[in-house]
Amino acid sequence: MSAPPRSASLRQAQWQPHVLALNAPSAYVPWLTEGGSLTARLKAHSHNFRVQCLHQRVERCLSDEAVAIGMHRPGRVWEREVLLRCDNTPAVFGHTVVPMSATASDWPLFSTLGERSLGTTLFGDPLVERSVLEFARLREGHPLAQRARTALIANGVAAPDAHILYARRCLYRRRQGTLLVTEVFLPSVLELIKTNDNKR
Repeated sequence: MSAPPRSASLRQAQWQPHVLALNAPSAYVPWLTEGGSLTARLKAHSHNFRVQCLHQRVERCLSDEAVAIGMHRPGRVWEREVLLRCDNTPAVFGHTVVPMSATASDWPLFSTLGERSLGTTLFGDPLVERSVLEFARLREGHPLAQRARTALIANGVAAPDAHILYARRCLYRRRQGTLLVTEVFLPSVLELIKTNDNKR
């Protein structure tokens, strides 16, 4: 079997169950492997935390997330994309997809989140079951890497020079519904650690 075209491979991510498979710089590892709420961790590393909702609408899911949410092929989903800002600096690009088959009783607050944190909602609901974290290196050609860069530029922030962005994703279940959250860590997240350490 021939290898896929290079343009196609750049648009795919190899999701791994172990963070060490990424060979990511060590400073990223605590962020990638955070077992609790990422929102809480970001708040602890900044004076002012804000969720900037870029959009929430019906879109076509990505090919490397269709199977994860129980779809045989990429199709229409509810999509939400945000920038998580610490002291007004974007630190994380968030991407969430929910199958159209999900009902309001499955995810009652999703459609009205606005600029509230999805993570706070998920971790505060006893009915939500969280799956294991998966990790990936996103190359420049991956759609989420491209969207993250576009969102930064649109908000007057220079796109990162890094050719690789590190990401994690997690599947959540509530009643009969599934929801997949992908978090792309921007290089600026490492500055939060340095700033916080310098205050000690």
